[in-house]
Amino acid sequence: MIFAQLAVVLICIFIGARMSGIGLGVMGMIGLLIMIFVFDLIPSDPPLEVMLIIMSVVTAAAALQAAGGMDYLVQVAGKILRSNPKQITFLGPLITYAFVLFAGTAHISYSIMPIIAEVAIKNRIRPERAMSMSVIGAYMAITASPVSAAAAAMLTVLGASGVKLFDILMIAIPATLIGMFVGILFVWKRGKELSEDPEFLERMKDPAFVKNLEGKDLNTVATIPPGAVKSVIIFSLAVMSVVIFGSFPQLLPEFGNKADFHPGFAVNEAGHLLMPSMIMILMLAATGLIILFADTTAGKVTKASLFSSAGQATIAVFGVVWMSSTFMDNNFAVIQQTLGDLVASYPWSFAIALFLLSMLLYSQASTAKALMPLGLSLGLPPAYLIGIFPACNGHFFIPGYPTLLMAIEFDRTGTTRIGKYVLNHSFMLPGLITTTVSILAGLLLQSILL
Repeated sequence: MIFAQLAVVLICIFIGARMSGIGLGVMGMIGLLIMIFVFDLIPSDPPLEVMLIIMSVVTAAAALQAAGGMDYLVQVAGKILRSNPKQITFLGPLITYAFVLFAGTAHISYSIMPIIAEVAIKNRIRPERAMSMSVIGAYMAITASPVSAAAAAMLTVLGASGVKLFDILMIAIPATLIGMFVGILFVWKRGKELSEDPEFLERMKDPAFVKNLEGKDLNTVATIPPGAVKSVIIFSLAVMSVVIFGSFPQLLPEFGNKADFHPGFAVNEAGHLLMPSMIMILMLAATGLIILFADTTAGKVTKASLFSSAGQATIAVFGVVWMSSTFMDNNFAVIQQTLGDLVASYPWSFAIALFLLSMLLYSQASTAKALMPLGLSLGLPPAYLIGIFPACNGHFFIPGYPTLLMAIEFDRTGTTRIGKYVLNHSFMLPGLITTTVSILAGLLLQSILL
């Protein structure tokens, strides 16, 4: 029976991934209906914390976008890239990493990738090099960002074991940066130069292509709205507050001594305000402050492109995690017995399981929420799970995630592409190398620091 249930889960994930957008969420709900009415499984609790954190963080990022703060950051990044054009393969991925680390969502990378492609093309540097690692950098930054849903999911799972946000960040940030540097070195001279690339040379025979290639100029300086800098400051203060409260939980309010105290969603049995709830409060409060003091409106925030991304991500996580956790919870004993000896003998095999699931779920948060509790139950130490956290970045393997597809669109030379056999695409080797090195670095760092 467990194999039939697993088949339903995998089929729903596969179909949902092909739908893209909210596909994973709605197919997850269809799978959940089958679990309940066909297999008589008891539904687990929905992933409310992860969903609400996604909505809160991305809404704050949308407010930053609406107030012009995003344009301001892109303008600063553009100046750095254009003043160092020969270093685009190095700087492009690192700036993308920094953007996503700051905002907690990979969708923010859409604003910087056109500039990376343009600078590479103008200087006749193969865009595939910078573009492929920029996409991988966006994924890696999610598992290192203090305000990402993935980090919050890890904190939710490991918090009861005494893990603090700082513990996750001090392993995840340097580990992913080490992986990034190795990945950048790998792509530094990857592929033929544009002047030698046969496909590019063939395209250059078309006058319309040449005109389009040379005609586009993104170097024009956009007018920055008056509240842009204020919005960046407010958002930065919110991110810093998340790091401080997450690293020093003793600073969080306590309510256990109040006569009418009752534990609930936001406060635990000991009366401590839970960190996931604090993230929601801080980020939505930052949204309000941006609206009040950064010359924007609530209407503009809801019309920002990032706001619609929040809705898609929330529905996707809602359905697929609820279905997956229902399957895991109802078959926990069998899964634990089957995987227990394997993981005990080969702990690294759990990293492979994380990577494989993330390939299908297209979500680091969903992967962490679904599998990290199983890792704890199998006896893996919390520090070890933090070390292999970058394994949740398998999005690139099957080329269907929006950031990957947009990178291909932005590269007008055609060097960034999906290959004839689908899996032989521009992101495969950089992604595998960066992820593997990040995991190895994470394991080394956790053995030293935790």
